[in-house]
Amino acid sequence: MSVFTAIQRPQLEKFLLSFDLGRLHSFRGIAEGTENSNFFVSLDSGEYVLTLVERGEQADLPFAVNLLEQLHQAGLPVPFAIRDRQGQALQQLAGKPALLQPRLAGKHILQPNAQHCAEVGKMLARMHLATCGQILEHPTDRGLPWMLANAAELAQQLPDASQQLLDSTLQDVQELQAYWVKLPQANLHADLFRDNVLFDGPHLSGLIDFYNACSGPMLYDVAIAMLDWCAASDGSLDARLMQAMLAAYAGLRPFTQAEELHWPAMLRVACLRFWLSRLLAALSPGQAGVHIKAPEEFEQRLQQLQGATLNLPLAL
Repeated sequence: MSVFTAIQRPQLEKFLLSFDLGRLHSFRGIAEGTENSNFFVSLDSGEYVLTLVERGEQADLPFAVNLLEQLHQAGLPVPFAIRDRQGQALQQLAGKPALLQPRLAGKHILQPNAQHCAEVGKMLARMHLATCGQILEHPTDRGLPWMLANAAELAQQLPDASQQLLDSTLQDVQELQAYWVKLPQANLHADLFRDNVLFDGPHLSGLIDFYNACSGPMLYDVAIAMLDWCAASDGSLDARLMQAMLAAYAGLRPFTQAEELHWPAMLRVACLRFWLSRLLAALSPGQAGVHIKAPEEFEQRLQQLQGATLNLPLAL
């Protein structure tokens, strides 16, 4: 179970006294997730998710709270923070920053089809359109400089073939550095994998886990989502699923010529970001209860992206 910080019922009951949400019926840890401690909480007033934030600076949390409120006001299905009787959204529990949010309906999709990918593309475009005119500036802490710094540290620990793949992809990072801020910008989810999206039947019912959210190129967000949602069983990208996602996205926000030009490099750089983060987690001292995802998945995907023809149509 991916819970870093355990809590006891008396602790939680005391915490909930600050809200007008009724009695605590039950709570349990959520197995999904690798960076924060999450719990389902059942109260008189309904079902909620409690998150204890384990990674990052507490000073960064108001950004996530404000972004979720902006998206909620725009009508997107996101878990906005519930405020206590004093109007505070950010709380403290077990010595960690804590957020209490409504539990959204739906479940995760493990084997997406074209309709699922289209729904994700459409919702991602809605999110970008809701923020591109009023961006909450917040650079990612796992951007291009982070990739360059960590690649240098990890290179010596990799076998020769992996080092060559890393060196090749760092050329893409260098290429994108000059254009990163020139590409169309918005606020990004930056981690829109299958375990961060909920479906209620055939319809997308929730976007969750915004703790990697940032500001940056919208194309980067599309690439990150596509790497997971459009992956075939052999790790390659499924052309039919890619087409479905891109068509739905572009139907709301058309891509630009600059985005089309940098699309292949952006996909490889997005892949590098998750390969590196998983490598770092795998090589770090283990922590009880923490699920480490296999870095090999993204190394294999990155190998398949090298030299591949990946066009981003301007009109779909």
